[in-house]
Amino acid sequence: MQRFLFLFLLPILAFAVDPEVAAKNAQTFGIWTLVPPIVAIVLAFITKDVILSLFIGVFSGTYLISIANNGVFTSFVKGFISIVQRIVGSMADSWNAGIILQVLCIGGVVALITKMGGTKAVALWLSKRAKTGISAQISTWVMGLFVFFDDYANALIVGPIMRPITDKFKVSREKLAFIIDATAAPIAGIAIISTWVGLEISLIKNGYELIGVTDINAFGIFVETIPYRFYNLFMLFFIVCTAFMGREFGGMLKAERRARTGELHSTKSRMVDVEDKTLEPKEGIKLQSSNAVIPLLVLIIGAFVSFYFSGLNALQGEALEKATANPFTFETFRETFGNADASVALFQSALLATIVAIFLGIYRKIFSVKEAIETWVKGWKTMIVTIVILLLAWSLSSVIKELGTSRYLVDMLSASTPKIVLPAAVFILGSFISFSTGTSYGTMGILMPLAIPLANAVGVNSGLEGDALHAYMIVNISAVLTGAIFGDHCSPISDTTILSSMGAGCNHIDHVQTQMPYALSICAVSILVGYMPVSLGLSIWLALPLGFLAVVLLVRFVGQKV
Repeated sequence: MQRFLFLFLLPILAFAVDPEVAAKNAQTFGIWTLVPPIVAIVLAFITKDVILSLFIGVFSGTYLISIANNGVFTSFVKGFISIVQRIVGSMADSWNAGIILQVLCIGGVVALITKMGGTKAVALWLSKRAKTGISAQISTWVMGLFVFFDDYANALIVGPIMRPITDKFKVSREKLAFIIDATAAPIAGIAIISTWVGLEISLIKNGYELIGVTDINAFGIFVETIPYRFYNLFMLFFIVCTAFMGREFGGMLKAERRARTGELHSTKSRMVDVEDKTLEPKEGIKLQSSNAVIPLLVLIIGAFVSFYFSGLNALQGEALEKATANPFTFETFRETFGNADASVALFQSALLATIVAIFLGIYRKIFSVKEAIETWVKGWKTMIVTIVILLLAWSLSSVIKELGTSRYLVDMLSASTPKIVLPAAVFILGSFISFSTGTSYGTMGILMPLAIPLANAVGVNSGLEGDALHAYMIVNISAVLTGAIFGDHCSPISDTTILSSMGAGCNHIDHVQTQMPYALSICAVSILVGYMPVSLGLSIWLALPLGFLAVVLLVRFVGQKV
């Protein structure tokens, strides 16, 4: 039990700390190095407020460092001053600044697209092609995939637009809420262009710095984790299976059978519909799908172009000569993308998409320059919470690194933790934390720095090296990112779960109760067919088909015909 307790202790980093200082602190403080992450996690459970929890976690660490050389009361002042210095230092780092800017800018692009009515137009286009209950569910699923760039946008846009269609074909509000929720965070978490990717690649980069690797391409690692995001992929496939096979189980079966009689709601009170009216397009404006498609294509294509040239400028010597001689080969793309500065590339593409979206909106007389800028800034404001979490996570990580927490944990656990257990344990603990706190972001920030140093040490002690060790690291990183999404997906206090209920016009408790069996079932498939077999050496390209087959069998033999 003690081993599993230690498995979910940690956070992230931003400053260069002398390894000798970290090693000395780890030896000096011993088990006390665990205080900051324990404080952050325990407070997150108690208060349900990840920002307050991270702040106090940072302060406990700065106080601990200060008290070694100062008095009890003096350390309070020095600890507070140290927090300010670490936050400022985090913002001053060029990589972190790029991450902050691209997260804010993508938030602005999302707001502009919404204001222009582009996403609504695409949704209406999809809804007109729904002819049956199956096509209504699949159209909702496709719409959820289309709004891949942000989970909040997904919950607030898809529900109100698709609700009349699913109502028409007697699909229960619980099923609609489930489809919305299951295509919000799961798709945003694996999309290579989204409001999530900045946080995820930042955590990966900082986690690798904890083990002394500073030249890693975090975006490349992020892309490599996508096939290992078992819960995300299996859940997205599960929705399609239930729709086409017409089978459900648990509370959802009762809800769907009730809906077929014309009673779309349960007898409980209904949720109030929620839409962001300030971003609604003006009345009389022609809704055009191109208002969303054009800026998003610019964002995606611009990101790929930026990655290519950013990486090309970073190449030197023989690698540069090969890339110049053969600019469009797979090897060249691999080298350029592997050496690109993701934070700058994503910011550049987001800024270009912003300019295109503003120009398009003005050209089509949707809004004035002033209104466009105000909308863009409003989009930035929606991302402030993400930025605050990032800054505190970076600060907490710098404290963790200086205290030598990861070194202490690795020395204690690396020789005794079986490599097959670690990915599943990280996934489960990530799920538990995010379920209890209702936040994926905070869970990733708290847990990621543990998974990377611990996976590295456990892998090395298990005899892994080279590509095998790298693959094992990827599995554990994906376990953090996916476990955080699973717990958040079925948490009753999660903001996306609440927004999905509201967007679907569904009673919130009904949504949670009907979704929980589905989430737990896919969680079990992810662990038993995904993380554990892959940890034993099974190829990911065998694990994925087996997982999809397991999902089909689950729906076929556990589910019943509606």
